[in-house]
Amino acid sequence: MHAAPSDTEPVSRTESPLNPTARAGRALPQAVAVLVVVLLLLVIVRLPWAGDLGMHAATIERLRHNLLHPGNPLVDADTPSPYYSPWMLVLGLVAKVTGLSVFVVLRIAAVVGLGLLVTGVWRYVRTLSAHRAAPALALLSLVLLWGPELFNWSGFVGLNSLALTVSYPSVFAIGLTFHFWAWLTRALRAGEPVTWARWAVLGLLWAVILLSHQFTGVVSSLGALAMVIAARPSRQVLLRLAAALALGMLLLGLWPYYDFFSLFSAGADLEAIHKPLYEHLAGHFGFVLLGVAALVLRLRRDRWDPLVLFFVLGALMFAAGGLTGHYSWGRALPAALIPAQLAAALEAVTAGRRAWERTGWACVLGAVLAVGAWTQAGTLGYVVPKSALPAPVADKYHTPWVGYHWITPWVKYGDVVMAQTFPARQIPAYGPYTVTPGYPDFFLPDEKQRDAAVSHYFATDTSAAGRQAILRKYEVRWVVGSKSLAGPGLKRVTTGPGDQVLYRVV
Repeated sequence: MHAAPSDTEPVSRTESPLNPTARAGRALPQAVAVLVVVLLLLVIVRLPWAGDLGMHAATIERLRHNLLHPGNPLVDADTPSPYYSPWMLVLGLVAKVTGLSVFVVLRIAAVVGLGLLVTGVWRYVRTLSAHRAAPALALLSLVLLWGPELFNWSGFVGLNSLALTVSYPSVFAIGLTFHFWAWLTRALRAGEPVTWARWAVLGLLWAVILLSHQFTGVVSSLGALAMVIAARPSRQVLLRLAAALALGMLLLGLWPYYDFFSLFSAGADLEAIHKPLYEHLAGHFGFVLLGVAALVLRLRRDRWDPLVLFFVLGALMFAAGGLTGHYSWGRALPAALIPAQLAAALEAVTAGRRAWERTGWACVLGAVLAVGAWTQAGTLGYVVPKSALPAPVADKYHTPWVGYHWITPWVKYGDVVMAQTFPARQIPAYGPYTVTPGYPDFFLPDEKQRDAAVSHYFATDTSAAGRQAILRKYEVRWVVGSKSLAGPGLKRVTTGPGDQVLYRVV
């Protein structure tokens, strides 16, 4: 079996507790990492709304009302949904038992997800380096080593992106993934074969990650494959690994809330959404080149280095997606980013290198991380009022969505609301349905007809009779739109932000 760095290797002389420079070198990244975690905890208190938060809130809301047959989370239809994952099932149960608001439950999910991420990074990095500063440096690299242009996307753990998605299942899944990698690495390095039961737990954990966030599950799988290749395990270990894989596949096949394997035939809409992942690569991920340089150094020392193998697998899948037009494969990009970011951090504490080399690398890494922090400085706006921020920082802040709580005094759970795409991404979070989902839904057979109906309803040349026919077809009770919609069959109830109007269908 390949001899990989152990988390029990001795600390080098430069790390001696008697060396003030070494103590300062450990303390600084640890202190900054603590500040980052505190910042994210304060963000959770506010829980800024952007992106998919409404989808996840709606999913919890449906499970709160019916754990066994929740139906489509966004529209009034009895269809499965890939959002009904093991993690969301737990959150739905919490909401049902406690009666807490879905937004409170999402805050609980955010705390758990962040906790899993921080502890998972610490545990996995300890399998790669015994240096006490390594986990903190790794965490800082994961959240700050990105690019000079702000990039936010679920499953990508840049600081600003993490602030907006910390309550999402993707953060839970990536946190669990780091724990999975740590357990797998230790199982592969064990002097004696690990028990069948432990491998079974690893197989089930792998399946839970895939079910909870499918794209992160791909990243998790690529990382696990790299670790297995690097370890070059014995035949006995491979048999246990195969059994764990079979058990995980069994759970994927038996999951009752949706057909996991049908996701492989998702339509072209999924590709169009992910095409931006292949744009502005230098602006979004340019700083990661420092990590690529670190991977080259690791490759020169060990051609079986797991981070190098991990990066190669991730880069190949990302490139294949761009070349073939399967842009959804771009969601595997963290499989290239994560090992590069970790390598950049670890190079600053690598044992056996000259002190001046480590110091020089640490200075370069610190400078790049500082620039990365400045790029994402707008994250402070989710904690500090924009008016209190320095002007250059305030310019980087993006105001979160307002939400549609203003309709809840009238619109009740299960009511159907006619709304266009942007409000349709938020309204279901409060319990109502919309005519068409605000996001592509592979499992909704009449999605295109619903999209066409909403477009036709809001078209300026549609007659009053045509609009009323659409409202009757989908049993719509409320309409959210502009003042120009006023006419027969609609009674104005209230006005919300942006001069939006809530109409009752009469």
